Amino acid sequence: MQTKYIVITPVRDEEAFLKKTVESVISQTVRPVEYVLVNDGSRDKTGEIINQYCREHSWIRAVHRTDRGYRKWGGGIIEAFYDGFNALTVKDWDFMCKLDGDLSFESDYFASAIRKFEENPKIGIGGGVLYKYLNGQKILDNKHPTFHVRGGVKIFRRDCWKDIGGLWVGPGSDTVDEVKANMLGWTTMSFLDLHLIHHRPTGASWGRWGGLVKDGQIDYVYGSHPLFLMAKVLVRLFRRPYIIGSVALAYGYIKAYIQRCPQVDDPELIRYLRGQQLARLVGRKTIWK
Repeated sequence: MQTKYIVITPVRDEEAFLKKTVESVISQTVRPVEYVLVNDGSRDKTGEIINQYCREHSWIRAVHRTDRGYRKWGGGIIEAFYDGFNALTVKDWDFMCKLDGDLSFESDYFASAIRKFEENPKIGIGGGVLYKYLNGQKILDNKHPTFHVRGGVKIFRRDCWKDIGGLWVGPGSDTVDEVKANMLGWTTMSFLDLHLIHHRPTGASWGRWGGLVKDGQIDYVYGSHPLFLMAKVLVRLFRRPYIIGSVALAYGYIKAYIQRCPQVDDPELIRYLRGQQLARLVGRKTIWK
């Protein structure tokens, strides 16, 4: 019996790149049984592009949300994703992908990714690695640990999805799901040989300063240990932008603490995460490996 996978793409104002993503999905050697495109209140032609593809392909469906008037940080994209998830007509899927609308990839991408899942039944969350073109050269978009899968390319095995209880609707959701999956005995990993092209620079929506402040806030929201955050701030001193990057990261964490931003309501998860972080600081084996 053929493996069934579904894809959900929540987008807001992505007319510049959305066609590249949808055409990549359409060109797959093994297509999804259902593809839901969620228009999160776009003000450009994103909605028109989605409707056109829906008219041309019966397995592509649209969900249009009203414009809230701004790009909502943290939970906005997850709320849009869940509108797409709740609109699915195919319920017996084996794998589900949350896919950003500014990517392009090879026609065998999903077939290759699912093959890796099938070869290793412990993999609960996986996905390819994002690259970008800079001055004509293909380079890694953003370095990260192997256990981390970028939020915009995540593929979930059905059993893992059930175990973690879906996604945290808030900042840091693309780390919370992985940490919880590892806590429950699943493996999460980026497939280093499967490349996707990221057409929008990481953090472009928030700017360099805003993106780093956001990262600091996320560390607070999902319960990072203060000592681990301090270590990140110190390491950040040696990366561009020097000093200001560390200041932004620390500022975001402290700001979230002062404002008492809602944290992940899962004490067991936070204890597990902090234990892993402290173990990493002293050189012990962790999910960071």
